[in-house]
Amino acid sequence: MTAHVLPPAPPVQRPRVLVVGTLFATAATVMGFIALLAVYLVARASVIETGSTWLPQGVVIPLQQPNTIFMTLLMSVVTIQWAVNAVARDDRVNAYLALGLTIVLGFASIVMTTYLWSLMGLDIAGGIQGVLIYTITGAHIAMLVVAMIFTALITLRTLGGQFDSRQHDGVTAAALFWHAMVFVYALIWIIIYVTK
Repeated sequence: MTAHVLPPAPPVQRPRVLVVGTLFATAATVMGFIALLAVYLVARASVIETGSTWLPQGVVIPLQQPNTIFMTLLMSVVTIQWAVNAVARDDRVNAYLALGLTIVLGFASIVMTTYLWSLMGLDIAGGIQGVLIYTITGAHIAMLVVAMIFTALITLRTLGGQFDSRQHDGVTAAALFWHAMVFVYALIWIIIYVTK
């Protein structure tokens, strides 16, 4: 009598590891920005309590460029979600188009932010205002660059056929981080640019 040997069990798949990891990293990043914005608000309140103005003499923060950046990032929210939807439907052409357009919109936001910095004329040696504004907006640019790199890597992996309608966690994770980056900019837009 011969014994039948069963094949080994397949390895246990851990669902959504990339999404959960991205969620933790995104939460930590957003908390860091909330802390930076809290420091900014406290510093602004302490300067205003003394009776002086927050921005130094001659410094103007125009609102047209921050509004344009915000609208561009809102369009990128639509395109990144379009990419998630296209990958979930196995629509490769629209997925590539949406992911590429998202990266282009991110690059346009970086260009507009650097142009805004040149218009503001803030000097970091002139007080805490310049240091805080450049730190917060520069950190947001760093977050945007990370989101663009993440999206570019996911685009390459999508081109390689790794993500499709059965497995699109990578595109979902990139979209999650991208949405958080836009949310952070919305906070910056209100706190730094609109309320000045």
